[in-house]
Amino acid sequence: MADPNGADTPPTYVVRVLKLLGASLAQLVRKPSHSRRAEAARRGARRALILTALLAVAIAVLMVLLDSREIGWMPARGTAWLWPVKIVTDFGKASYVLWALAALLLALLLITPRLAGWSRAVLLAFGTRAQFVFFAVLVPVLAGELLKGAIGRGRPFVGGAANAFNFSYWSWSEAYSSLPSGHATTSFALAFAVAALWPRARGIMIGYAFAIAASRLVLLAHHPSDVVAGALTGVIGAMAVRYWFAARHLAFTIARDGSVAALPGPSWPHFKRVAREALAP
Repeated sequence: MADPNGADTPPTYVVRVLKLLGASLAQLVRKPSHSRRAEAARRGARRALILTALLAVAIAVLMVLLDSREIGWMPARGTAWLWPVKIVTDFGKASYVLWALAALLLALLLITPRLAGWSRAVLLAFGTRAQFVFFAVLVPVLAGELLKGAIGRGRPFVGGAANAFNFSYWSWSEAYSSLPSGHATTSFALAFAVAALWPRARGIMIGYAFAIAASRLVLLAHHPSDVVAGALTGVIGAMAVRYWFAARHLAFTIARDGSVAALPGPSWPHFKRVAREALAP
């Protein structure tokens, strides 16, 4: 989040909140300024192209060899012991994840103007990172919704049989919105975003993403190729958002070879100190 300029007369709290909101949005759409953004764009495009080509082949192979067979290996719908899987899968639901991230951004927007100095700087730095995670999930989710409607692939058993090639293009219906998996898109985008900022969390986030993807198969909500396509959509979308932030010196920087790395951010002790200040009478 950006720190708006103050005025001679101390503004009211509401004015400070609105100024912070305006400055935070303005920093996201300002002109790119990083001198090595072209190198990062080329490197990112190569990686996205290679990843897309490899996973496109994998998706095609899965559709032909595995999708219809895999349905028969899963437990029947309504099986009693599947209730824990239903709970797990909700952690990858796009609306839940995005509303949780939006609530975090709102809390930061309301708390930050009450602080000053070092504590304010800590929350501003964290706010920029929270913005990145939010948009890194939102952008691929929106792209995935467009793909779902355009491709129109039927979910497992739609039409009465386990048909991996049941399509109704441009249908924009829930029954024909199987590819890509929205839960896989959300979970892999979130995993990529969090791991990009905090590499130590990479293992946990990879486990989270694969657990969500597996839950969609067990619940017969998607074919294997759907979740692979969702993972591809989520990762490439999050990569694009990371480049957008890096090109503006927001949370990320670009090395000489075009690789993107997270800038140092607030640590857990920093947050504890800010919390003590924010809760102090």
